[in-house]
Amino acid sequence: MKKQFRLTQEGVDELQAELDQLISRRGEIAESIKTAREQGDLSENAEYHAAKDDHERNEGRIMELEGILSSVEIIQKPKGDSKVQLGSTVKLQGEAGKTKQFQVVGTVEADPLNGKISDESPIGKALLGKKEGEEVEIVTPAETSVYKVVDIS
Repeated sequence: MKKQFRLTQEGVDELQAELDQLISRRGEIAESIKTAREQGDLSENAEYHAAKDDHERNEGRIMELEGILSSVEIIQKPKGDSKVQLGSTVKLQGEAGKTKQFQVVGTVEADPLNGKISDESPIGKALLGKKEGEEVEIVTPAETSVYKVVDIS
């Protein structure tokens, strides 16, 4: 059975754009392999080996993206539900009045530095099922914090 990857439409669009870019690089990589091959002895040709490595990385990522995109389940933005679920954007307020905002997404799309957290992460697990006004305790390796859910969209 194929694994289902859960992504937002935005995440699907980003992966498709990356795939298109990688596919468009195939000609450029093939040309660099051809140029390096024409330089002679391949056993000691660093440019040739670098071009081959670039080709392998590119093709590996293409295969990975095609696999993800072929078995994607698009996360629909929750409408009118008062509980945090996959696809929800959650605004939290800390004890000192500091606010944080997260979007709960699938693991493939997670990007904590940009506020997209996985539903399988400690923060994501703590948020799932919470309602507006509820407190949530978030345990991370660095600290344990208590926040209040102030908005779910």
